[in-house]
Amino acid sequence: MAPERTEVSRLLLAWREGDETALARLIPLVYEELHVLARRHLRDERPDHTLQTTALIHEAYLRLCGADVAWEGRVHFLAVAAQTMRRILVDHARGRARAKRGGGDAPITLDDALVASPDRPDALLALDEALQRLSTLDDETAAALDISAATVDRELRMAKAWLYRELQPEAGAGDV
Repeated sequence: MAPERTEVSRLLLAWREGDETALARLIPLVYEELHVLARRHLRDERPDHTLQTTALIHEAYLRLCGADVAWEGRVHFLAVAAQTMRRILVDHARGRARAKRGGGDAPITLDDALVASPDRPDALLALDEALQRLSTLDDETAAALDISAATVDRELRMAKAWLYRELQPEAGAGDV
């Protein structure tokens, strides 16, 4: 394991055990990876999105600081950070949908829900919620099938790509 990766895991353990200074030493080691994650998440957002990469990283940092997580290492930290960034973007979309609709949830038809796009935060939120529920099954699925969580994750990513393609307006149902 690379020395920097080992140091990240060591600092996460120290942070978990209550060393408040460990976080300050940790962030510079993972900042570039957090930046890559933030850019990846924002790449799929609408072009005029009000959150910028650095703002997304900082918001995720604030949420992670207050998180009560038993950090298992660098990969676990980055996975939680990625999920946190996604939650921030979903929360942002919810706020935008509330403002656009004058508050509260607006009813949509099933046909409307099938078209998910950054310009349709209500459909994007419904899709995100369904994917979130599906992703919580990773560990349980891995244990039940006696396979690694990474294998389940690969299969889930393939399913998400398929679902995304199927939900595009120009894709016909059943196209393979």
